[in-house]
Amino acid sequence: MTAAPEASPLEARVGHYYQMDNTYLVGREKVREYARAVQDYHPVHWDVDAAARLGYPGLVAPLTFTSAPGMQCNRRMFEEIVVGYDTYLQTEEVFEQHRPIVAGDELVIDVELTSVRRIAGRDMITVTNTFTDTQGERVHTLHTTVVGVTADDIDAGVKAAVQNAMMHDVDFSGVGSLDGAYEKEVRPDGEIRIAQGGSTRTPGTPSFDDVEVGDELPTRHTRLSRGDLVNYAGVAGDANPIHWDEDIAKLAGLPDVIAHGMLTMGLGAGFVSAWSGDPGAVTRYAVRLSAPAVVSAKEGADIEFSGRIKSLDPETRTGVIVVAAKSAGKKIFGLATMTMRFS
Repeated sequence: MTAAPEASPLEARVGHYYQMDNTYLVGREKVREYARAVQDYHPVHWDVDAAARLGYPGLVAPLTFTSAPGMQCNRRMFEEIVVGYDTYLQTEEVFEQHRPIVAGDELVIDVELTSVRRIAGRDMITVTNTFTDTQGERVHTLHTTVVGVTADDIDAGVKAAVQNAMMHDVDFSGVGSLDGAYEKEVRPDGEIRIAQGGSTRTPGTPSFDDVEVGDELPTRHTRLSRGDLVNYAGVAGDANPIHWDEDIAKLAGLPDVIAHGMLTMGLGAGFVSAWSGDPGAVTRYAVRLSAPAVVSAKEGADIEFSGRIKSLDPETRTGVIVVAAKSAGKKIFGLATMTMRFS
């Protein structure tokens, strides 16, 4: 009988949990600022009256808005717990919207290391953020999966170049050691109440009776410039220089500066909500990245979004939409699906 392999030091830390010390207040201008960064001009993100007409008490945060506070909250996890890597590559993101987040929400944010898997010699690491309102109800869950990359996989000069290029109070490299004292914090037991976002209003989406499996969404082209990348980096707090420094991007093995994965996901969410009419009707958005969108200094980048209805559930009046994204002839979304409620 073969003994089961021992868990790695990082695998032994699965379940490590902490809660942010302070609550996160969702400000009206923060909502607009983020909507501008992902080029999402749906009226509910900008106009209080437009949001009220769809039954919302304030401006609605774009679906991927939680990625910004999530990135700040995850910093401790990647500096103190998930250590031993020189950088991380984002591979997959899952947004679960239990109810839309609106301006004025005050959120408690939990962070948990939920999975470590070794695939093809690489560590796939998943960190989960949960966002809970002042009534104790979970309103949003965000699952971020990255690949841990060591110096063996990248140019030796990348680490030094990154440190020279970064803001002085940001340590992107996540330097640390698995050695030393470690006390595991575990999520406390207790009932988790999930907010029911669609129970008190009718979604502003098309009628379920008017859509069919196979229906296609109108194709949409979005342009990105280096200025858009710099703006998103500031708004979202993602200061990785591969998104704005050509030399560092090439040291990292990239052909040029690339768009943030989260930015392309935000663009994709806006593409669907422009068609559906109601960003708050989405209950789940999952994206697996397959290739980056390269953004040259002179030409920028064009991203083509398309979509179709994959399935419909008459019992819940929901549907699953497959979202495709291409740039320079390459698929940048390996698989992207969005589940939403229809009216």
